[in-house]
Amino acid sequence: MTNFTTNRIIHGDATAELAKLPDNSIDLIITDPPYLVGYRDRDGRSIANDRNPDAVLPAIEHMGRVLRDGSYMILFCGWVAIDQFSKAWTDAGLRTVGQIFWQKSYASRTWHTECRHESAWLLSKGRPTKPEAPVSDVREWVYSGNRFHPTEKAVDILTPLIRAYSKQGDTVLDPFSGSGSTSVAAALMGRNSVGIELEERYCTYARNRLAGVSRYRDRKAAA
Repeated sequence: MTNFTTNRIIHGDATAELAKLPDNSIDLIITDPPYLVGYRDRDGRSIANDRNPDAVLPAIEHMGRVLRDGSYMILFCGWVAIDQFSKAWTDAGLRTVGQIFWQKSYASRTWHTECRHESAWLLSKGRPTKPEAPVSDVREWVYSGNRFHPTEKAVDILTPLIRAYSKQGDTVLDPFSGSGSTSVAAALMGRNSVGIELEERYCTYARNRLAGVSRYRDRKAAA
């Protein structure tokens, strides 16, 4: 049980808002923070704080604090700043237990290679119970279309992770919520959620999407 309000999108800085959450109150964290690479998409959209580690990495310390013992965290992260991210999660008391790759049908150009995958790190706090049905560590990418956000993750990418690494009624946290895909996926899987997002326009998108899921579930229950 939690003693704070769930199923909401909080407008604010991740570190500041995480500081308000109780210790050991979250059952699963799935998040896609700025990769610290100065990303800009084909339409020129950028990510707030994507060159500012001081605005991103301190949040990971709080993630380790609020995550329950014996629980998982899934962190999407590129390779460019992996040394900084891995130090942050190790300092937060999290350990690496796996890596998940998604193979894309298209390539994103980098200086040295054509990148055809996305990856996330599977981390744990303490020693979780082995999942009944762990996900494969090589998966097929589902393109979201990036309609609401320049690095939006498709809900279909996230639902298998939530199914594998949490239970019905658990609380899922995304401190870098973007357009709210994690919260939408959590709601569809019967989990509670808390999302935190710095940019107000993305909070609006996320809240509207989450409200749409609530209406869908209400109609389905009434049918």
